[in-house]
Amino acid sequence: MLEKIALEEHWESAEFPATGSHDFTAHDYFADVQRRLREVDQRVEDMDRNGIGVSILSLTQPGIEGITDSRKAVEMARRMNDHAAEKLVARHPRRLRAFAAVPLQEPERAADELERAVKDLGFVGALVNGYSNIGDENTARYLDEPEVEPFWERVEALSVPVYLHPRIPLPNQQRMYREYEGLLGSAWGFGVETATHAMRLMLSGLFDRHPKLTVILGHLGEGLPFTLPRTEHRLRHQRPETHGKHQRRPTEYLRENF
Repeated sequence: MLEKIALEEHWESAEFPATGSHDFTAHDYFADVQRRLREVDQRVEDMDRNGIGVSILSLTQPGIEGITDSRKAVEMARRMNDHAAEKLVARHPRRLRAFAAVPLQEPERAADELERAVKDLGFVGALVNGYSNIGDENTARYLDEPEVEPFWERVEALSVPVYLHPRIPLPNQQRMYREYEGLLGSAWGFGVETATHAMRLMLSGLFDRHPKLTVILGHLGEGLPFTLPRTEHRLRHQRPETHGKHQRRPTEYLRENF
């Protein structure tokens, strides 16, 4: 399997450590991970060894979404996209592409930044790290909320995908993980959080309004190909007002928009 395309290939800038405040990874392991997040040449060497033709780079989680100040989020998204274009992709233009970081604290500005990244920098879409913090770390905006509609309109017009990347649950929603903090991230919590976020998109009517949208999910679809049929079956017995304004079955959206 040569010339594979790798979609979830993260990077980090020294001026913007994007790894968040949680601390559950073994320090000796993460020190090497962080070094690799900040380099580019070894990345291409690893691609050669593993039959990867092209990598799509993205700012590592929680990324721009974790910035609580909207003005700073807008500024930092532009800086990080420029960094990715000039310091990473330009170094190996035949092997590297990039997803844009977008400041969804300000959806109109996020739409503008996505358009700039796609048209001016040659990026192939956007990667969004789950919810976006607004004002503080416990206040979130999810992608199905009405304020985000201008962003989705632009995504559809540009005909590019949005990768929905995991993020740990909001701090005030972590009671279930207390004393088991190792489950918060990629071991478990990432999948629960992201699958639920994806279901919100399906049930909100987003794909009825914008049927040409494409959302990318990693990790075997965050388990949804296995769990969504049961969810759909049970929702048929729930009052309609309890599960959104969708016009079709959730599994249809999974097949056609993801």
